Amino acid sequence: MVMVSESGTLEDLRQQLQGDSLKRQLSAVHELVALGTEGLDTLKAVLLERKDAPPTILDGRMVQVLYATQQDEIQDFLLETWPEGRVPMPSAAEIDYSPIQDCLVAQDFQEADRLTLVKLCELAGPTAVKRKWVYFTEVEMFPSLDLQTLDRLWQIYSEGKFGFSVQRRIWLGVGQNWDKLWPRLAWKDDNIWTRYPGGFMWDLSAPDGHLPLSNQLRGVRMMASLLSHPAWNEND
Repeated sequence: MVMVSESGTLEDLRQQLQGDSLKRQLSAVHELVALGTEGLDTLKAVLLERKDAPPTILDGRMVQVLYATQQDEIQDFLLETWPEGRVPMPSAAEIDYSPIQDCLVAQDFQEADRLTLVKLCELAGPTAVKRKWVYFTEVEMFPSLDLQTLDRLWQIYSEGKFGFSVQRRIWLGVGQNWDKLWPRLAWKDDNIWTRYPGGFMWDLSAPDGHLPLSNQLRGVRMMASLLSHPAWNEND
């Protein structure tokens, strides 16, 4: 009787993964993890079925929870199936974004944020790499493809909460008013800037748009250049 019940649950959850509601999909992922080996096998099977389709937030979450099991068999499965990561990382500047994807898969959002700034400096050139931050005029020269790749990585591995385009959407929603944006991102509270790193939230309990920090300590002009970049025009 129990086996029938578990079988029904597995099939129900599998159907839930194939539905249209992201909230129900993510809920099904965590319920399958709780079922143990059979649930994990179901997640692996669904991931394989979706192997050749563009990755979505659901794929990112399934990869994260499978990785979090720290089971050698599952680690091998992920590495063999997607040796370069589930999310493609095209770069017009020939920059390797795989360290960021690795951190996001492991849900190490603080290190992923640090590496994002490192890669933005690489995009800006050797002088920016040396100074370890980016001028707003350098942002304007960034290839759209690279910013879109970074944004896609952050979105897919954060249940859609984080990313430059998320920050842009919020910025536009507050009428491009910076004084309203900073508190919405939890980068400022009661007119006091959030202290790095301890004041920031490095997990999915953070508000939408909280990460990546995008060199935010350098002020409005760099952020304005980033959120106004042509990379996002096609999404408007």
